[in-house]
Amino acid sequence: MKGVLLSGGTGSRLRPITHTGPKQLVPVANKPVLEYAIEDLKEAGITKIGIILGNKGREEIQDILGDGSKYGVDITYIVQGNPLGLAHAAGCARDFVGDDDFVMYLGDNILKSGVRDLVESFEAGDYGAGIALQKVDDPQAFGIADVDDNGNVMELIEKPDDPPTNLALIGVYVFSPAVFDAIDELEPSWRGELEITDAIQSLLEDGHAIDSHVVTGWWKDTGKPEDILEANRLVLEDQALDTAGVIEDGAETDGRIQLADSATIEDGAVVRGPVSIAADTTIKAGTYVGPYTSIGANCILENIHIENSVVIGDSMITANGRIVDSLLGRNADVESAEKLLPEGRRLVVGENSQLKL
Repeated sequence: MKGVLLSGGTGSRLRPITHTGPKQLVPVANKPVLEYAIEDLKEAGITKIGIILGNKGREEIQDILGDGSKYGVDITYIVQGNPLGLAHAAGCARDFVGDDDFVMYLGDNILKSGVRDLVESFEAGDYGAGIALQKVDDPQAFGIADVDDNGNVMELIEKPDDPPTNLALIGVYVFSPAVFDAIDELEPSWRGELEITDAIQSLLEDGHAIDSHVVTGWWKDTGKPEDILEANRLVLEDQALDTAGVIEDGAETDGRIQLADSATIEDGAVVRGPVSIAADTTIKAGTYVGPYTSIGANCILENIHIENSVVIGDSMITANGRIVDSLLGRNADVESAEKLLPEGRRLVVGENSQLKL
């Protein structure tokens, strides 16, 4: 079985962060979202992976992931170009997949439980496709699956007014090569896209059994700033964090802290975990880094209170105030202005930004 990771799309809901880079490389707990998907595929025994590239960030994705050897996988890059729908993206992988079954994984998703159970369930039967589902509180906002008592899919319905179940498709699928013939027959939807739900429905109508697996644990689509922050919190909460860097005498630390070996928490700084601090970052005196915060590489923080936030990296944050629930893009420069500060600030700061608070 092979893996196909989708890394196209414009990331419009994450602007301005994604004006200059792909959303799949936005870090969660100081690791690009796309790397979590690669690790999930490898854990399920899938080591031949095709990465579908869009028009934005192709070179950046290839520079970071390389040939896949550092992850123990073999990566092939496939150019989709303009995003014309998930089924179109799947169709672009036809030559790479050949006659094999494959997992298709949206590259901006993070799953607590990985994809092994979905793959094993598919391989245990004779299916045209398998879909990962999760129970949601607002099924009207999702593609919904109606399933029988054995988990076989009876019907797929896109954002139904009267949903038959609360089982939503979450963006992870397993397909047999039969899906490519179904894709060939598709017509664009009202959105002008080739919809993967239409391809699965076509397989169903042609007599193929469709498997389903209800995902346990959390799942996050990291398409919006608040989703990045929530995913960061969830990963930090679950992840084993190792402290390898320098904690000076007089620094106050508590909880689980991931501190890169070239990072430093100086005398007079306070860090409360769970927190992740990347390479070549310095937390200076007078700084408080609170729980559920990730600070990227090459940053300096001084005289700032920051918590439940993500700083992507290469930033200088020296404001005398509080930053909470915030996502700060690369090369952000945040310093104090000469005015009274409010109790807290909520920011989404794009790359190469300068702020005076």
